[in-house]
Amino acid sequence: MNSHFRISFLFSFILLFSNSFLFAQKKNNYAAQIDSLISVSDPIFNGVVLIAKNGKTVYNKTYGFTNFETRKRLKTDSQFEIMSNTRQITAVLILKEVEQGRIDLQAPIKKYLPELTQAWADSVTVHQLLNHTHGIIDLQKPLAFKPGTDFKYEDLGYSLLGEIIKSVTKKSYQEIANAFFKELKMKNTLCFSAAPIKNLVSGYINTNNSFKIVSKTMITLKSTASNGIVSTADDIAIWNENLHKGKLLQPESYQLLFKYNITAQNNFFAKEKIGYGYGFRIVDKEPVKYVGHTGLGDGFSSVNLYFPESDISLIILENQMNQNRDLFYINEFKIKNILMKSDLLN
Repeated sequence: MNSHFRISFLFSFILLFSNSFLFAQKKNNYAAQIDSLISVSDPIFNGVVLIAKNGKTVYNKTYGFTNFETRKRLKTDSQFEIMSNTRQITAVLILKEVEQGRIDLQAPIKKYLPELTQAWADSVTVHQLLNHTHGIIDLQKPLAFKPGTDFKYEDLGYSLLGEIIKSVTKKSYQEIANAFFKELKMKNTLCFSAAPIKNLVSGYINTNNSFKIVSKTMITLKSTASNGIVSTADDIAIWNENLHKGKLLQPESYQLLFKYNITAQNNFFAKEKIGYGYGFRIVDKEPVKYVGHTGLGDGFSSVNLYFPESDISLIILENQMNQNRDLFYINEFKIKNILMKSDLLN
């Protein structure tokens, strides 16, 4: 091999190695990609992103303000309304009562709520409230469809689950949930209340990056089990670690969260219909499998995803929601895609 050829070969090898190294570095550096995305995002990102793997936090950053008027910066203990992500917590509380023999998932809800005089109370089951197949659209109206035959996502079913928890425990949903959070050492998680919550940030509606504070909450005492939990990214990571490591439910009960007999479409998760279990959407037909939920309302957006094959949690909380429905979760969706393409999941 002559010296010119050797030099050319060596140069080509170094160039190939350098390009491969840079590509791998770029692929692996999900943190830099998320930072870069958020630095130029339009609409603006305002919230917290936490990624945990094997119970250890590997990324946890806050961006923006608790209050756009005072320009006070967000902190890791800033509390957000998590809205519909409340539902997996309610589902777990229901399943804990099932384990105690106080609730039968296939029983009609009238068994636990005898005050309901509507004819459908004798046919709608607890199971159907959990997976939104009950057909109840209003307590004073007929069902939208025969229970168990279709899916309609709304708030009322989980509000009724809160009433069922109250009925069988003889304690309010708020008492049961808050005691549970204390037991799990989720120190900054509680049910929303009219009393001031120390680190609860303000929620905003974003219109072309102009922010208007939301002054009136949609959370009521009755709706707490559906949309009324206040939490932090750190506490949700504690929740995920306990739930998915078998510390909250027996294995059979835990699996019920992800067992489904109905599918529904949600743009954040997929263009196609995917499974809906108990407070979880289930993506199980894609190369990367994951479960989770979103939450939206009162000027807040929340995403909580869990990737079981790699034991990774992705938690994103924002104290803003876009006026434009097409931009709901737009940055959350991009962050999810960065994570899914990274080596962290493999």
